[in-house]
Amino acid sequence: MGTYVGDRAVVLGASVAGLLAAGLLAETYRDVTVVDRDVLTGEDGPRRTVPQGRHIHGLLARGQQVLEELFPGITKELSALGVPVCDFGTGLSWYFKGRMIQKAETGLICVSAERPLLEARIRERIRALSNVRLLERTDIVGLTASEDRGRITGVRVQPADGGPEEVLAADLVVDASGRSSRTPRWLTEFGYPQVPQDRVRIDLTYTSVELRAPLPVDPIGDGAGLVCVASPADPHGATLVRLRDRYALSMYGLLGDRPPTDREGFVAYARRLPVPEIHAALEHAEMLTEPVSMHFPANIRHRYERMSRLPDGLLVMGDAACVFNPIYAQGMTVAAIEALVLRTHLEKGRPPRPQEFFRDLSGVIDAPWDMAVGGDLGFPGIKGRRTLKVRMGNFYVPRLQSAAAHDGALSDAFLRAAGLVDPPQALMRPAVISRVLRQMRAS
Repeated sequence: MGTYVGDRAVVLGASVAGLLAAGLLAETYRDVTVVDRDVLTGEDGPRRTVPQGRHIHGLLARGQQVLEELFPGITKELSALGVPVCDFGTGLSWYFKGRMIQKAETGLICVSAERPLLEARIRERIRALSNVRLLERTDIVGLTASEDRGRITGVRVQPADGGPEEVLAADLVVDASGRSSRTPRWLTEFGYPQVPQDRVRIDLTYTSVELRAPLPVDPIGDGAGLVCVASPADPHGATLVRLRDRYALSMYGLLGDRPPTDREGFVAYARRLPVPEIHAALEHAEMLTEPVSMHFPANIRHRYERMSRLPDGLLVMGDAACVFNPIYAQGMTVAAIEALVLRTHLEKGRPPRPQEFFRDLSGVIDAPWDMAVGGDLGFPGIKGRRTLKVRMGNFYVPRLQSAAAHDGALSDAFLRAAGLVDPPQALMRPAVISRVLRQMRAS
């Protein structure tokens, strides 16, 4: 245990971001409390207050690396439970414009675990820490502040059964409460300026179902999944994955296109996909659950780093800071990368300074935000500012993906960038560009 920088820290939300924050805070604060509205003890299924938990969640390569760094052995632990573990470049089939990129060994590990299971395993690691308490079935009412509003001093909470409200005193509060975060509102109530916000509306709906194993027609085999990415020419996409004891399929549409929730309509929608293997797998499969939809209106980024002033003792992480189009599967991985930012600030031996923290947080959000929003702006119907950088990306990346259908080295380069292991700029290296041009000339 290192030197403590404070006595009490409170984390709002037992999300992946919140759990990772709690684990790191336990090293530098004497007592850490995680507050959540749900029942957490003994739960390993979708949580009531996390509707997106019923849908497929991907852990990108960099996310797996960070989780293994913070919780050594967690990949083997999940594998021992039956979770498929494979290489991102060979265990997954990636389709762009209906064409599969060439399979190639990347050395990047894909862990095909459903979000509730992954959260449960992380939660068990956090629960084992002697100075961490999980306060479940508890509503977060608001924050408390010093008389001059220059410091957050605690959190007002209330039992979900309607018991009396109480205040949890805190030297540091970390908001990891997700996309429903009320921190922007609370700050204005304390007299702070409105938190700047970037928003790109996409009107996405994805519909998911779980399928009995084995599939009558199985396009995955020993791999982990098949990914059909939507494109401006064909704005329908899907992900079919193999889980521990079943399969799961999510299909999505943009700009108001909504995959149906009845079986007949759901199967019919699969016929519209540019990858016929998905429809073949679904057509005679047994559904273990009814198809369920989730609507995602917009990418939203709260720009705390642009605030002229902020109270001490308050940080924001995870979806509470930035929520991305879920089809890019960036959320859990970005939360893991953000945890490393928190660790860096805690290692300074003093309480994190919000403005410094948010500046560094912005630095790690920039790349995934640009990738997600830039990709979305490739669809003509999505409104937003198409900078030269966005236009260049939407010209170049589809050509790289097409070239990767014949070049495994390009598949590797693309998956390293998409997996947030390499920066997007790595796709512009001369060696990569030359391979793209070579394939373009050959086609």
